[in-house]
Amino acid sequence: MDMQGEQQVEVRLVYQITVADVAQAVRVRDSRLPAGRRRRWLLCGFGGVLVCFGGLAAFGPGTGSGPLATLIGGVLILALTLFGPQLTARAFAGLLAKAGETTALVTATGLQVSTKDTDTRIGWAAQPFYAETADTFVTLSIAKRAAAMTILPKRGAADPADIDRLRALLDQNLQRI
Repeated sequence: MDMQGEQQVEVRLVYQITVADVAQAVRVRDSRLPAGRRRRWLLCGFGGVLVCFGGLAAFGPGTGSGPLATLIGGVLILALTLFGPQLTARAFAGLLAKAGETTALVTATGLQVSTKDTDTRIGWAAQPFYAETADTFVTLSIAKRAAAMTILPKRGAADPADIDRLRALLDQNLQRI
């Protein structure tokens, strides 16, 4: 109870972050933040242009290896754009395994995330946005130089009512995107 007689709302989640959680969070970040959308559109556009020019040149008269390389480069850029979130998440697999079980305490003042080796306090101002997916809540910053995010898997809730309380806390303190 706080000094005004109101009960302090907090939600505790206990979970282990998976590669799938990270991939989902990266997809959310890339689709809902302006920089992510811009990067994805630019890569898709550039890859598409390379595929078109490379394809037209590769099947035209007097072709060499240049047009084929352009075509292959365009296909690779498009593939990386499509599979980039999964590849990024897989790069973190070793760190995720090392971190082990994570405990997140979400209160009116922010997040406290603890693993066996770390204890991090994140105020609401540091990550002022959040997105909800079927499996997770992802808090996000949109700083120009770095995009920070915290992944809160719904499976970490001890009680299904905790998910509604968590959503209410996030709605109170962050902007949903």
